[in-house]
Amino acid sequence: MKKCISDLKGSDLKGKRVLVRVDFNVPQDKKTGAITDDRRIRESLPTIKYLIDRGARVVLVSHLGRPAGVTESLRMNPVAKKLEELLGKKVQKLDDCIGEEVEAAVSKMSDGDVTLLENVRFYGEEEANDENFAKKLASLADVYVNDAFGTAHRAHASTEGVAHILPGVCGFLIRKELEFLGGALTNPKKPFVAIIGGAKISTKITVIRSLAQKVDVLVIGGGMIYTFMKAQGFEVGKSLVESKFLDQAKVIWSQLKGLPNLKLIVPVDHVVVPELNADAPAKVVGNDAIPADMLGVDIGPETVKLIKEEIKNAGTVVWNGPMGVFEIEKFAKGTNEVAKALAESKAITIVGGGDSASAVEKAGVADKISHISTGGGASLEFLEGKELPGIAILQEK
Repeated sequence: MKKCISDLKGSDLKGKRVLVRVDFNVPQDKKTGAITDDRRIRESLPTIKYLIDRGARVVLVSHLGRPAGVTESLRMNPVAKKLEELLGKKVQKLDDCIGEEVEAAVSKMSDGDVTLLENVRFYGEEEANDENFAKKLASLADVYVNDAFGTAHRAHASTEGVAHILPGVCGFLIRKELEFLGGALTNPKKPFVAIIGGAKISTKITVIRSLAQKVDVLVIGGGMIYTFMKAQGFEVGKSLVESKFLDQAKVIWSQLKGLPNLKLIVPVDHVVVPELNADAPAKVVGNDAIPADMLGVDIGPETVKLIKEEIKNAGTVVWNGPMGVFEIEKFAKGTNEVAKALAESKAITIVGGGDSASAVEKAGVADKISHISTGGGASLEFLEGKELPGIAILQEK
């Protein structure tokens, strides 16, 4: 079990400079730069407040977007403003993340102060996990805390490199992620149901194979189902198909069907349209009736009933990936129904970040889900059974 900030003594924190890797990679309005969803910032508050209350000098580091060098529109200023608002406390925002000016500003901090460094990905050395860059970041602090689960699957300078230099522990957000996701994999309340959706089979092959060995019920939906169907000889019309993965899909399907203790649920009906357009006329058809000139955009009502029944009877449910093209409201019904069923369930419900997290927010039921992961790619890799570098490097209890 990884050491958490709550395992540190007050003397380990008071007056100490604590470098906290947070995940403030939040969506912004393209015109104004205003933050449109502050959930990731809010999720970091327990860790930041804990450190403030114990007299630590809190130095926050994060990335924002995918900058190619210094990018004015991706500076951390709007994040600092939002963080100040949420904390009800002054946040010092610096214009760089390393260098003499940064060192001078950090050295003048008082106990309980909060400083936010500039976008760490303005430096290519961050993603390259450059040792010298990691040393410069580490020189700003006495203790390192990783609370950025969304980037824990990346071995970057601020997520893994600094923990080779400073004693590293996790924050409360990462601890919560490990408790829920880890608990689901190691000691789930039964029946254990996994719902895997999304557009492409290529991104979900490993997680499907891994979870199939652990769950009682596996539900597969989303656009990826058409690659599976095509591999079995079904007509799927103009639906999304990853042709390069047809052979793999055929093998995986055979393996899934051959697991004696696995109940496999797949769509039995589909919402199809002639083109991907909100105004396109839609109809519901069965598996063997998808027209050659139409494409699947959502699961149908009978499939929704099947999935809701499994959720109703579940002890633990993990959901990763939407059931259809949920970005278009007309084709979001299947995804929304799954979100609502999770909200009404008495099971432990875990939503695995990314589009699934957006879906429960959009459906207005986020507060009724047991745990919504802040990391799309990270939660997926964790569920696949992979070791996350940003967590593996942290100290053990």
